[in-house]
Amino acid sequence: MSADKTIIGVTIAVVLLACANFFIADWIRQIGLLSMAIGSVALGLLVLWRTGLISFGHALFYGFSAYGVALLNYLGVRDAFVLVIVSAAASGLLAWGLGFLVRRYRAIFFALLTMAFSMILYGVLAKTERFGSTDGLNVHPPTFLGYAPVDQAAQITLFLFGLLVIYGLILGVQIYLRSVLGQMTTAVRENEIRVEYLGYSVEHVIHIKYVISGLLAGFGGAIMALAVGQVDPESMAYWTASGEFVFVAILAGTGNVAAPFIGAVAFEVIRHFAWEHGANLWQLIMGGTLLAIIMFVPDGIWSVLQRLVGKKDGVK
Repeated sequence: MSADKTIIGVTIAVVLLACANFFIADWIRQIGLLSMAIGSVALGLLVLWRTGLISFGHALFYGFSAYGVALLNYLGVRDAFVLVIVSAAASGLLAWGLGFLVRRYRAIFFALLTMAFSMILYGVLAKTERFGSTDGLNVHPPTFLGYAPVDQAAQITLFLFGLLVIYGLILGVQIYLRSVLGQMTTAVRENEIRVEYLGYSVEHVIHIKYVISGLLAGFGGAIMALAVGQVDPESMAYWTASGEFVFVAILAGTGNVAAPFIGAVAFEVIRHFAWEHGANLWQLIMGGTLLAIIMFVPDGIWSVLQRLVGKKDGVK
Protein backbone atom coordinates (compact mmCIF):
# COMPACT_ATOMS: atom_id res chain seq x y z
CA MET A 1 0.00 0.00 0.00
CA SER A 2 1.40 3.38 -1.01
CA ALA A 3 2.07 6.13 1.52
CA ASP A 4 -0.77 8.29 0.20
CA LYS A 5 -3.24 5.42 0.41
CA THR A 6 -2.05 4.71 3.95
CA ILE A 7 -2.69 8.28 5.07
CA ILE A 8 -6.12 8.31 3.42
CA GLY A 9 -7.02 4.94 4.92
CA VAL A 10 -5.87 5.93 8.41
CA THR A 11 -7.77 9.22 8.19
CA ILE A 12 -10.98 7.46 7.20
CA ALA A 13 -10.52 4.89 9.98
CA VAL A 14 -9.96 7.60 12.59
CA VAL A 15 -13.06 9.52 11.48
CA LEU A 16 -15.20 6.37 11.57
CA LEU A 17 -13.89 5.40 15.02
CA ALA A 18 -14.52 8.93 16.31
CA CYS A 19 -18.13 8.71 15.15
CA ALA A 20 -18.61 5.17 16.49
CA ASN A 21 -17.18 6.26 19.83
CA PHE A 22 -20.52 7.81 20.81
CA PHE A 23 -22.43 4.55 20.34
CA ILE A 24 -20.15 1.68 21.34
CA ALA A 25 -20.22 -0.07 24.72
CA ASP A 26 -17.83 1.01 27.47
CA TRP A 27 -15.86 -2.27 27.38
CA ILE A 28 -15.24 -1.88 23.63
CA ARG A 29 -14.08 1.68 24.19
CA GLN A 30 -11.69 0.47 26.89
CA ILE A 31 -10.24 -2.19 24.58
CA GLY A 32 -9.77 0.55 22.02
CA LEU A 33 -7.83 2.74 24.45
CA LEU A 34 -5.61 -0.14 25.53
CA SER A 35 -5.00 -1.02 21.88
CA MET A 36 -3.94 2.56 21.15
CA ALA A 37 -1.43 2.46 23.99
CA ILE A 38 0.06 -0.92 23.08
CA GLY A 39 -0.04 -0.12 19.36
CA SER A 40 2.00 3.03 19.94
CA VAL A 41 4.77 0.98 21.57
CA ALA A 42 4.59 -1.60 18.78
CA LEU A 43 4.90 1.24 16.26
CA GLY A 44 8.14 2.20 17.99
CA LEU A 45 9.32 -1.40 17.68
CA LEU A 46 8.45 -1.28 13.98
CA VAL A 47 10.86 1.64 13.50
CA LEU A 48 13.64 -0.41 15.11
CA TRP A 49 12.65 -3.71 13.56
CA ARG A 50 13.00 -2.36 10.02
CA THR A 51 16.61 -1.64 10.93
CA GLY A 52 17.10 -5.26 11.95
CA LEU A 53 16.98 -4.55 15.69
CA ILE A 54 14.50 -5.80 18.27
CA SER A 55 14.13 -4.55 21.81
CA PHE A 56 13.01 -6.66 24.77
CA GLY A 57 13.07 -3.61 27.03
CA HIS A 58 10.57 -1.09 25.70
CA ALA A 59 8.68 -1.38 28.96
CA LEU A 60 11.42 0.97 30.18
CA PHE A 61 10.02 3.93 28.22
CA TYR A 62 6.44 2.74 28.56
CA GLY A 63 6.68 2.53 32.35
CA PHE A 64 8.83 5.66 32.68
CA SER A 65 6.21 7.72 30.88
CA ALA A 66 3.31 6.12 32.75
CA TYR A 67 4.90 6.97 36.08
CA GLY A 68 5.65 10.43 34.72
CA VAL A 69 1.91 10.92 34.25
CA ALA A 70 1.24 9.69 37.79
CA LEU A 71 3.88 11.94 39.35
CA LEU A 72 2.75 15.01 37.41
CA ASN A 73 -0.79 14.18 38.42
CA TYR A 74 0.32 14.02 42.06
CA LEU A 75 1.87 17.50 41.68
CA GLY A 76 -1.48 18.86 40.55
CA VAL A 77 -1.16 18.69 36.76
CA ARG A 78 -4.46 17.44 35.33
CA ASP A 79 -4.50 18.46 31.67
CA ALA A 80 -4.21 15.41 29.41
CA PHE A 81 -2.24 17.24 26.73
CA VAL A 82 0.40 18.39 29.22
CA LEU A 83 0.57 15.00 30.93
CA VAL A 84 1.05 13.04 27.73
CA ILE A 85 3.41 15.41 25.95
CA VAL A 86 5.69 16.04 28.95
CA SER A 87 5.83 12.37 29.98
CA ALA A 88 6.48 11.14 26.44
CA ALA A 89 9.16 13.81 25.94
CA ALA A 90 10.84 12.62 29.14
CA SER A 91 10.90 9.07 27.72
CA GLY A 92 12.40 10.39 24.51
CA LEU A 93 15.07 12.20 26.49
CA LEU A 94 15.83 8.99 28.40
CA ALA A 95 16.14 7.12 25.10
CA TRP A 96 18.51 9.80 23.82
CA GLY A 97 20.78 9.33 26.84
CA LEU A 98 20.79 5.54 26.69
CA GLY A 99 21.18 5.61 22.92
CA PHE A 100 24.84 6.54 23.20
CA LEU A 101 25.44 3.09 24.69
CA VAL A 102 22.94 0.80 22.97
CA ARG A 103 23.71 2.05 19.44
CA ARG A 104 27.04 0.18 19.59
CA TYR A 105 25.39 -3.24 19.88
CA ARG A 106 23.47 -5.49 17.50
CA ALA A 107 21.37 -8.65 17.50
CA ILE A 108 20.84 -10.42 20.84
CA PHE A 109 23.24 -8.09 22.65
CA PHE A 110 21.05 -5.09 21.76
CA ALA A 111 17.90 -6.94 22.83
CA LEU A 112 19.27 -8.09 26.19
CA LEU A 113 20.86 -4.73 26.99
CA THR A 114 17.55 -2.96 26.50
CA MET A 115 15.84 -5.56 28.71
CA ALA A 116 18.45 -4.99 31.42
CA PHE A 117 17.66 -1.28 31.52
CA SER A 118 13.94 -1.96 31.86
CA MET A 119 14.56 -4.34 34.75
CA ILE A 120 16.61 -1.66 36.52
CA LEU A 121 13.61 0.66 36.32
CA TYR A 122 11.35 -2.13 37.58
CA GLY A 123 13.61 -2.70 40.57
CA VAL A 124 13.68 1.01 41.44
CA LEU A 125 9.90 1.36 41.18
CA ALA A 126 9.13 -1.86 43.06
CA LYS A 127 11.43 -1.01 45.99
CA THR A 128 10.71 2.71 46.37
CA GLU A 129 7.83 3.49 48.71
CA ARG A 130 7.53 7.03 47.39
CA PHE A 131 6.58 5.54 44.02
CA GLY A 132 4.02 3.25 45.65
CA SER A 133 6.29 0.21 45.64
CA THR A 134 4.56 -2.85 44.15
CA ASP A 135 1.12 -1.28 44.67
CA GLY A 136 1.84 1.61 42.32
CA LEU A 137 0.16 5.00 42.15
CA ASN A 138 -3.32 6.22 41.27
CA VAL A 139 -3.99 8.65 38.44
CA HIS A 140 -6.92 11.07 38.75
CA PRO A 141 -9.19 11.60 35.73
CA PRO A 142 -7.65 14.22 33.44
CA THR A 143 -9.04 17.45 32.08
CA PHE A 144 -8.87 18.49 28.44
CA LEU A 145 -7.86 22.12 27.93
CA GLY A 146 -9.97 23.10 30.91
CA TYR A 147 -12.88 20.77 30.14
CA ALA A 148 -13.50 18.26 32.95
CA PRO A 149 -15.94 15.56 31.79
CA VAL A 150 -17.38 13.02 34.22
CA ASP A 151 -18.67 9.45 34.04
CA GLN A 152 -19.22 8.19 30.48
CA ALA A 153 -18.40 11.57 28.96
CA ALA A 154 -14.91 11.24 30.44
CA GLN A 155 -14.31 7.94 28.63
CA ILE A 156 -15.73 9.27 25.37
CA THR A 157 -13.50 12.35 25.55
CA LEU A 158 -10.43 10.29 26.47
CA PHE A 159 -11.07 7.99 23.51
CA LEU A 160 -11.24 10.97 21.16
CA PHE A 161 -8.07 12.36 22.71
CA GLY A 162 -6.31 9.03 22.21
CA LEU A 163 -7.41 8.92 18.56
CA LEU A 164 -6.02 12.42 18.03
CA VAL A 165 -2.66 11.48 19.55
CA ILE A 166 -2.38 8.20 17.64
CA TYR A 167 -3.34 9.87 14.36
CA GLY A 168 -0.56 12.40 14.86
CA LEU A 169 1.96 9.64 15.67
CA ILE A 170 1.06 7.60 12.59
CA LEU A 171 1.38 10.63 10.32
CA GLY A 172 4.66 11.60 11.97
CA VAL A 173 6.19 8.13 11.54
CA GLN A 174 4.92 7.90 7.96
CA ILE A 175 6.57 11.23 7.10
CA TYR A 176 9.78 10.12 8.82
CA LEU A 177 9.93 6.80 6.96
CA ARG A 178 9.57 8.67 3.65
CA SER A 179 12.48 10.97 4.51
CA VAL A 180 16.09 10.25 3.53
CA LEU A 181 16.95 9.16 7.05
CA GLY A 182 13.87 6.96 7.25
CA GLN A 183 14.59 5.32 3.90
CA MET A 184 18.04 4.32 5.15
CA THR A 185 16.36 1.82 7.45
CA THR A 186 16.64 -1.13 5.09
CA ALA A 187 20.14 -0.12 4.00
CA VAL A 188 21.35 -0.23 7.61
CA ARG A 189 19.80 -3.66 8.06
CA GLU A 190 21.24 -5.09 4.85
CA ASN A 191 24.77 -3.66 4.78
CA GLU A 192 26.15 -1.26 7.39
CA ILE A 193 29.53 -0.99 5.70
CA ARG A 194 28.04 0.40 2.49
CA VAL A 195 26.06 2.95 4.49
CA GLU A 196 29.30 4.09 6.10
CA TYR A 197 30.94 4.35 2.66
CA LEU A 198 28.10 6.66 1.60
CA GLY A 199 29.13 9.05 4.34
CA TYR A 200 26.47 8.27 6.94
CA SER A 201 27.15 7.16 10.50
CA VAL A 202 25.27 3.93 11.19
CA GLU A 203 25.45 4.51 14.94
CA HIS A 204 23.95 7.97 14.48
CA VAL A 205 21.11 6.55 12.36
CA ILE A 206 20.36 3.84 14.94
CA HIS A 207 20.54 6.40 17.75
CA ILE A 208 17.87 8.55 16.09
CA LYS A 209 15.65 5.54 15.49
CA TYR A 210 16.07 4.47 19.11
CA VAL A 211 15.01 7.91 20.33
CA ILE A 212 11.95 7.91 18.05
CA SER A 213 11.10 4.41 19.22
CA GLY A 214 11.42 5.40 22.88
CA LEU A 215 9.30 8.49 22.29
CA LEU A 216 6.53 6.42 20.72
CA ALA A 217 6.66 3.97 23.64
CA GLY A 218 6.39 6.96 25.97
CA PHE A 219 3.18 8.09 24.29
CA GLY A 220 1.81 4.59 24.74
CA GLY A 221 2.63 4.52 28.45
CA ALA A 222 1.04 7.91 29.02
CA ILE A 223 -2.18 6.90 27.26
CA MET A 224 -2.28 3.66 29.24
CA ALA A 225 -1.89 5.51 32.54
CA LEU A 226 -4.83 7.78 31.71
CA ALA A 227 -6.95 4.88 30.42
CA VAL A 228 -6.41 2.60 33.43
CA GLY A 229 -6.18 5.30 36.11
CA GLN A 230 -3.40 3.49 37.92
CA VAL A 231 0.25 2.57 37.35
CA ASP A 232 2.29 -0.22 38.91
CA PRO A 233 5.72 -1.74 38.16
CA GLU A 234 4.41 -5.23 37.42
CA SER A 235 2.27 -4.24 34.44
CA MET A 236 4.21 -1.17 33.33
CA ALA A 237 7.93 -1.94 33.64
CA TYR A 238 8.40 -5.71 34.07
CA TRP A 239 9.99 -7.76 31.28
CA THR A 240 6.68 -9.49 30.54
CA ALA A 241 5.25 -6.14 29.41
CA SER A 242 8.10 -5.84 26.90
CA GLY A 243 7.29 -9.36 25.76
CA GLU A 244 3.70 -8.35 25.06
CA PHE A 245 4.89 -5.52 22.85
CA VAL A 246 7.10 -7.88 20.87
CA PHE A 247 4.12 -10.27 20.64
CA VAL A 248 2.01 -7.50 19.09
CA ALA A 249 4.80 -6.51 16.69
CA ILE A 250 5.09 -10.12 15.47
CA LEU A 251 1.31 -10.47 15.30
CA ALA A 252 0.95 -7.29 13.24
CA GLY A 253 3.97 -7.38 10.95
CA THR A 254 6.05 -4.43 9.80
CA GLY A 255 4.53 -3.79 6.39
CA ASN A 256 2.69 -0.60 7.28
CA VAL A 257 2.52 2.04 10.03
CA ALA A 258 -1.12 1.10 10.67
CA ALA A 259 -0.23 -2.57 11.23
CA PRO A 260 0.81 -2.25 14.92
CA PHE A 261 -2.60 -0.89 15.86
CA ILE A 262 -4.43 -3.62 13.99
CA GLY A 263 -2.22 -6.14 15.77
CA ALA A 264 -2.85 -4.44 19.12
CA VAL A 265 -6.62 -4.67 18.63
CA ALA A 266 -6.32 -8.36 17.74
CA PHE A 267 -4.09 -8.94 20.77
CA GLU A 268 -6.48 -7.21 23.18
CA VAL A 269 -9.55 -8.98 21.77
CA ILE A 270 -7.87 -12.39 21.99
CA ARG A 271 -6.66 -11.69 25.54
CA HIS A 272 -10.07 -10.38 26.63
CA PHE A 273 -12.00 -13.42 25.43
CA ALA A 274 -9.28 -15.85 26.48
CA TRP A 275 -9.40 -14.46 30.02
CA GLU A 276 -13.19 -14.39 30.08
CA HIS A 277 -13.77 -17.92 28.77
CA GLY A 278 -10.62 -19.65 29.97
CA ALA A 279 -9.13 -17.86 32.96
CA ASN A 280 -6.87 -20.81 33.75
CA LEU A 281 -5.78 -21.30 30.15
CA TRP A 282 -5.48 -17.77 28.80
CA GLN A 283 -1.68 -17.85 28.70
CA LEU A 284 -1.80 -21.13 26.78
CA ILE A 285 -4.25 -19.57 24.32
CA MET A 286 -2.03 -16.52 23.82
CA GLY A 287 1.05 -18.68 23.33
CA GLY A 288 -0.78 -20.91 20.86
CA THR A 289 -1.91 -17.87 18.93
CA LEU A 290 1.65 -16.57 18.66
CA LEU A 291 2.89 -19.99 17.57
CA ALA A 292 0.19 -20.19 14.89
CA ILE A 293 1.09 -16.71 13.60
CA ILE A 294 4.79 -17.57 13.37
CA MET A 295 4.08 -20.87 11.58
CA PHE A 296 1.33 -19.86 9.16
CA VAL A 297 1.54 -16.05 8.85
CA PRO A 298 5.22 -15.23 9.47
CA ASP A 299 4.84 -11.71 8.04
CA GLY A 300 1.95 -10.85 10.35
CA ILE A 301 -1.69 -9.89 9.95
CA TRP A 302 -0.83 -7.02 7.64
CA SER A 303 0.52 -9.43 5.01
CA VAL A 304 -2.87 -11.18 4.99
CA LEU A 305 -4.64 -7.87 4.43
CA GLN A 306 -2.23 -7.05 1.62
CA ARG A 307 -2.98 -10.33 -0.11
CA LEU A 308 -6.72 -9.79 0.24
CA VAL A 309 -6.47 -6.28 -1.22
CA GLY A 310 -4.26 -7.61 -4.02
CA LYS A 311 -6.81 -10.26 -4.95
CA LYS A 312 -9.63 -7.71 -4.84
CA ASP A 313 -7.72 -5.44 -7.21
CA GLY A 314 -6.88 -8.33 -9.51
CA VAL A 315 -3.21 -8.36 -8.60
CA LYS A 316 -1.56 -11.76 -8.86
